Amino acid sequence: MLALLEERELMLEAEPHVHQVPHGDRSGVVIEPFLTDQWYVDAKTLAVEAMAAVRDGRTKFTPENWSKTYFEWMENIQPWCVSRQLWWGHQIPAWFGPDGAIFVEETEEAALAAAEKHYGSRTALTRDEDVLDTWFSSALWPFSTMGWPDETPELAKYYPTSVLVTGFDIIFFWVARMMMMGLYVTGTAPFADVYIHALVRDEKGAKMSKSKGNVIDPIDLVDAYGADALRFTLAAMAAQGRDIKLATSRVEGYRNFATKLWNASRFAEMNGSAPVSDFDAKTVKATLNRWILGEAAKATAETTAALEAYRFNEAAASVYRFVWNVVCDWYVELAKPVLQTEVETGEAVETRATLAFVLDQSLKLLHPFMPFVTEELWAARAADAGRDGLLMLSGWPALEGLGDAEAEAEIGWLVELVTELRSARAEMGVPAGATLPLVVVGGDATTKGRAERSAPTLARIARVSGVSFADAAPKGAIQLIIRGEVVAVPLEGVVDIAAEKDRLSKERDKAIGEIRRIDGKLSNESFVARAPEEVVEGEREKRAGYQERLAKIEAALKQLGD
Repeated sequence: MLALLEERELMLEAEPHVHQVPHGDRSGVVIEPFLTDQWYVDAKTLAVEAMAAVRDGRTKFTPENWSKTYFEWMENIQPWCVSRQLWWGHQIPAWFGPDGAIFVEETEEAALAAAEKHYGSRTALTRDEDVLDTWFSSALWPFSTMGWPDETPELAKYYPTSVLVTGFDIIFFWVARMMMMGLYVTGTAPFADVYIHALVRDEKGAKMSKSKGNVIDPIDLVDAYGADALRFTLAAMAAQGRDIKLATSRVEGYRNFATKLWNASRFAEMNGSAPVSDFDAKTVKATLNRWILGEAAKATAETTAALEAYRFNEAAASVYRFVWNVVCDWYVELAKPVLQTEVETGEAVETRATLAFVLDQSLKLLHPFMPFVTEELWAARAADAGRDGLLMLSGWPALEGLGDAEAEAEIGWLVELVTELRSARAEMGVPAGATLPLVVVGGDATTKGRAERSAPTLARIARVSGVSFADAAPKGAIQLIIRGEVVAVPLEGVVDIAAEKDRLSKERDKAIGEIRRIDGKLSNESFVARAPEEVVEGEREKRAGYQERLAKIEAALKQLGD
């Protein structure tokens, strides 16, 4: 260029000019702009109906706030360049005549026919070598995979789909483009719901990156803890609007949960509990069995409602609570004396059948979260039940009408009492092997009856030496409120009250000190502004933990008369 200017005596002056020159991140060579003809789609026109479909509710975003991101993109959309200079992809459906005339058609035959009409004779054409943008091809996915443009049975059955699950970073690249294409080609939105899931971060809340060295490889987690444990972890932490802080300790914990389920099934098998084909849950008579069936119905309703609302963390929490806490920790424990009796009674037969039924319902509820272990256990129990088929093809639990208020009041009272007793023993420093008396204070006839019936169980699982009744709490006793009724536990002679008060007071002072220290940090605007987001969030979580601990300490001190 300089030589040409000088040759023609057009050069007035030349001076050095330093400027940035872009380089390819892979090749390292200089990148220079080169203008070429490209193909564009009138995206603004396509976006009109795609926006209308979300505004009128034909397609909904969950969480709903992501619809704002969708509209921000769509309302400011530009013409969409769809041609790419690559060796692979859907080739642009455009052909050029010898004089440069362009023929855009669905097929080559149609293009040749259009050229023949244009030129008056059969004319050879050259197809454009460019291919379509990846996102253009991806936009066709919901209907093109079903045989479109042919009117196939698959297209009629599976389009439109129900739910799209994706990340927020491709709302415009993929979701919006599928909406535009689906509505333009078929006249119907491709899905009714768009669920936007969270990002997975490291345990401190930082985004994973190779440079930071904080990337957690899911394959490594699967190898170490199993696919079920990882799957359940992600579901349990997938709260709407919050990113997931993934720690291997959480995955390990849910691996233990899978083991707990396996052991419960082994326990049932060892105690003769096998599925009964004609089991009728509504005919069960024993209070404990009526209670667990009511809990199963409650867990099913909670899990179903949470899944339908795309609150996967709540669904996972409901199943976890039911299987681990209710079935394994309480029902199995409370049913042991009946199951392990040497005398075969009607109650024992009923309890074995009920346990088998409840485990089956547990496997069904857990299957979406832990498909592998549940399918394996289902198959292992299938022969005993005389059933065929996969768990994944069985019906979702239908347990309406199994709630039993009377059974829940009886067993629920016992469960809460034992829970409070264990918590009080831990907080008050009661020696593990010590037995304690229990005094029901001013209870009515119903409460006294429950306490008397529960006495053998309380002795076995809560180390209660005896149950008595009084109008007032004995001296040196802590008082527990169980569903509005007062239960006292005398500690005199078992715990050094003065020493325990001193210990708890020191714990209280320590917790208060930590809360004040963290409050000082969080009230420092400079710290909040400059510290990484995960560090600030970590301090807030620590404060919540100390606050919870402080509440327990103060409650214990109050019990001791502080």
